[in-house]
This record gives sequence, structure tokens and C-alpha cells, in this order.
Amino acid sequence: MLLNDIVVVLSRTQDSGNIGAACRALKNSGLSWLRLVNPDPVDEEVVRIRAIHAVDVWEHARYFDTLKDATADCPLVVGTTRRRGSKRKSVSMDPAQVAAFFRNHPGRAAVVFGNERTGLDAEELNLCNIASHIPADNAFPSLNLSHAVQIYGYELFRALSSAGPEPGHWIPLDPDIRAGFVRRITDSLELLGFYTQPGREEQERFLNDLFARSGLSLSEASYLRDIFVKAAHLSIKKSGTVIVPDSSQL
Repeated sequence: MLLNDIVVVLSRTQDSGNIGAACRALKNSGLSWLRLVNPDPVDEEVVRIRAIHAVDVWEHARYFDTLKDATADCPLVVGTTRRRGSKRKSVSMDPAQVAAFFRNHPGRAAVVFGNERTGLDAEELNLCNIASHIPADNAFPSLNLSHAVQIYGYELFRALSSAGPEPGHWIPLDPDIRAGFVRRITDSLELLGFYTQPGREEQERFLNDLFARSGLSLSEASYLRDIFVKAAHLSIKKSGTVIVPDSSQL
């Protein structure tokens, strides 16, 4: 599934400001399709003010009289609710689980949000295939509508965006790459005169475990490796040693 396959449905919305803020949340998350089911009279000026630079989402929004009509072209419908009961879904996914499920599910899907005061009623939820909730403190579990849309949008974007990591994004080291860095560091240490006695294997285990626990990024590990490589080269140059290490091993 792609982000463009997902429609967000707001059912019986009361606050025009929430509609505008939801438009902004959708655009932040790479989502484009908004559907409104029987909202209270909408103050378009308020919507546009709250949407700011996401007015295009509002301008392309579609209106429907019923939730059934709004989701008729969606083989998969997720209803957001914090309530459980005999007339409601017995199990529920959190936003991250929904996003992971969508990643392996082809076709169009809808994520449905209910009225700000009462949420989705039992009849609306029965039109949905999956129930979903946002984990929150039981003492105050109700979230603002636009905040809830933002949370789902964030998880969907993370799971379905094809843009890849942003520049500077932390990427943990793959174990094989980490082992390669460790070997290059201990190669440099050996050139500096370490390991005249047995101990290199033990130190490699130590460094590998240390790097894993510290969660070094690729750029951080590269920087650290280069410090040891440069130290080895400077030592060789200063001592006038003829044996120069193979750069492919550093």
C-alpha cells in the first residue's frame, strides 16, 4: 500500500478548526485524501486559517451523507476508538500496528475518526473491519481530533513513505559493518604496537559489544575509525617505517 491509497474520513465533525488542523496533519504526513461525513455547518474561513499551507487538502475534500457511502470504495476500513464492549470490536491495533499492517496490504484503505465528543458510535464501528486506538493514560484517554489524525499520519508516513531516511537521520550499524569497523580499528592499533602479547581477539569482542550498546551511527563509527587510522599513519610517518599499511584494510 502507498500513502496515496489511504483516505482519512472525519465523521460528524463539529469543529471547523479541527477540520483545518486535520488538513495540515495530513499534508505533514504525505496524505492527500480527506472525506467528511455529515459535518456540522463548516466555517470555511476557520478551516483555511487552521489549515495554513494545506488548504489544497481542504479544497479537494469530498462530502458524504453516510459513512457507508464514504468508505464504499475502500476494501479495508479502520475505525479509531478507545471503547470496547459487546457491540464493539474485541481487539484493537495501535497506530504503529495499523501502519505495519497497511505496509503488507494492497489496495485502498480508509482510516475513520468519529465525532469530537462521542467518537464513532457502535453502528459506525460495525462498518469498519479493524478497530484502532491510541494508547493513553486511563485517567484522561481522550485526544483532540486533529492530534489523533497527526499521530496516525506520522506512523503511516514512517511505514509507507518511499523517500528513505532524511539527511542526518540516525541509522544503526549493521552487525557485519560494525565488525568491519572494529577490525580496521584493531588493525590500526596493531600498527601502533599493540598486541605484542595475545589480546586482539578479546579487544575486538569488547569493542564490538561497546559499539552495539552505544548505538553508533554509520557516520559516527566512520569518524571514530578515521581517528585510529590517522594515528597509525602519523606514527608510521614519524618513525620512518617503510612498511605502509594497505589502505584497503583501513
